[in-house]
This record gives sequence, structure tokens and C-alpha cells, in this order.
Amino acid sequence: MSLEIIISEAIKTAMREKDRVALDSLRAVKSQILLLKTEARGAEVSEEQEIAILQRMIKQRKDSYEQFSAQGRNDLAEVEDAQMKVIEKFLPQQLSAEELEAEMKKIISEAGAESIKDLGKVMGVASKAFAGKSDGKSISEMAKKLLS
Repeated sequence: MSLEIIISEAIKTAMREKDRVALDSLRAVKSQILLLKTEARGAEVSEEQEIAILQRMIKQRKDSYEQFSAQGRNDLAEVEDAQMKVIEKFLPQQLSAEELEAEMKKIISEAGAESIKDLGKVMGVASKAFAGKSDGKSISEMAKKLLS
């Protein structure tokens, strides 16, 4: 089942439960999917594109949360945090730090990387392998840690 259908069903549920935060979050996700479909002239949206949309939206909300918290606007920060949690439910299971480290060690050994100079080679493989399972920042930090 496509993400668009799942989101549509979740919107109906949020409407019945009168969950305003979930409804706003889900409508934003659906809007992004429809925008992507429009840009692709009606072509189907792939699972990778759906995951990228969700990750981008979570990152936006995380950045907003940090900015609002830094400015002392906890009321707005709480809204961003709640929306982030709603959107995260639709991503695949995220890797823990330990799982990410173990998988990164495998990728580093397979790529033959020995130093930080090989970071680009490792990041290319790792980004594809962990798409949707971990964000780019976590992957990059782990790669740098292991290659240092």
C-alpha cells in the first residue's frame, strides 16, 4: 500500500478523533506527496521518494524546534515536536546507534576505507544502504568517528 493511501486513512482517523496536531501533520505530508506527483506529471511516487519526503519534513520540524527552543518559544517548539512524532510513525524502523555502528563497520571494511580521506566513498554506500533507516547527519557522524 502506498504512503499516500496510508496517510489518507490516517487523516480520516485524525478527523474522527479531532486530533488537530496529527491532522495538520498528515495534511502537510499529503500535500508534499501531491506536489511531487504534480511535478512528475502524474507518475507514481517511489518508496524512496516517499521516505525522502518524510525525512525532509522531520528535519524541517527538528530545525524549527531547535530555533523555537533557543528563542524561548516553548509553545511553538511543542507543536513542532508533536508534529515530528506524528510524521516519524510513517518512517521505517530507525537504526539504534549500536546497530548503525555495526553496519557502518561492515561497510567500511567492504569499501576498504582506512582514513577520513575515504569518507566520500563510505558515505555514498552508507547513504544508499541506510535510506529511511537513519538520517544523513547520524550516518556522517558515525562514519567520521569510525574513520578517525
